[in-house]
Amino acid sequence: MPVMTLDHFVLNVEEDDISIAGSVYVVAPSSGRIEKVYSVIDGAIGTADAVVTVKINGMAVTSGVITIATAGSAAGNVDSCTPSAARNFVAGDYIELATSGASINTVQAVYTVLCKLSSH
Repeated sequence: MPVMTLDHFVLNVEEDDISIAGSVYVVAPSSGRIEKVYSVIDGAIGTADAVVTVKINGMAVTSGVITIATAGSAAGNVDSCTPSAARNFVAGDYIELATSGASINTVQAVYTVLCKLSSH
């Protein structure tokens, strides 16, 4: 787990249904980089895993994929990814979480994006 200091901030965004292909967006208020992305769901998905791809201004973040597994899925399940490159952004950029839409069942997700402020 990354060390939390005063140079970190968190962005949260909610998705109504991870079983429908689509995206949710949040704007970066400051320049920085994505350290980790978490998801938590409110129910069980079925048929196939839900794959969530993290992007900045439409460009995929390296190692920025969360797989929410069908097997054993239930309300409160937390999954995460740790981006390794292409994870820097500037104030005003948008961070996108794009869902594959391969699963079934109407399941909501909340995403937490842990960011580190850029050095000045």
